[in-house]
Amino acid sequence: MQEYKRLYPLFSLCGLNCALCPRYHTDGSSKCPGCGGPEFHLKHPACAVITCNKKHDSVEYCFECSAFPCEKYREPSVNDSFVAYKNVLTDFGKAKDGLANYKKALEEKIKILELLLERYNDGRKKNFYCVAVNLLSLEGLKRVMARVRVEVDPQALDCKAGAKLVTALLEEAAEKERIVIELRK
Repeated sequence: MQEYKRLYPLFSLCGLNCALCPRYHTDGSSKCPGCGGPEFHLKHPACAVITCNKKHDSVEYCFECSAFPCEKYREPSVNDSFVAYKNVLTDFGKAKDGLANYKKALEEKIKILELLLERYNDGRKKNFYCVAVNLLSLEGLKRVMARVRVEVDPQALDCKAGAKLVTALLEEAAEKERIVIELRK
């Protein structure tokens, strides 16, 4: 694939929240720059969605295409990769209703994820935190983070104990929202 660049690589052409993916938060050679980010074409030499986009309307997001919803988007995906596909159609709807507002909400989720990774990652929670932040509502995440500020003191707890408490709070929020924090393989 030729070089592919986008103005906002944190929310992909196909509707994934790239900035909530564990590969986006990796420091090693497998780090992904997000959809159309720097050297994206080297990390993802073939992308069927980009190829399709070039054949059709060459839009920033699939929901802007004249063929949307095409066969790929008529039904929600039942499999996930590094990031959950469960919310793609819902996220497209939010972005379509107001892209600036969607980006603002995504940026808030990114900040929450970065805080979780910085303070409460025991070396085994990155994937869990990425999936949780992607799937939970922003309001639910804000409630969790308010509780984290009150109930989880990173100075008083070792990293493993803090991660355990934060995980329990995220799972409790997921139960209230009737979602399961896991990837579907």
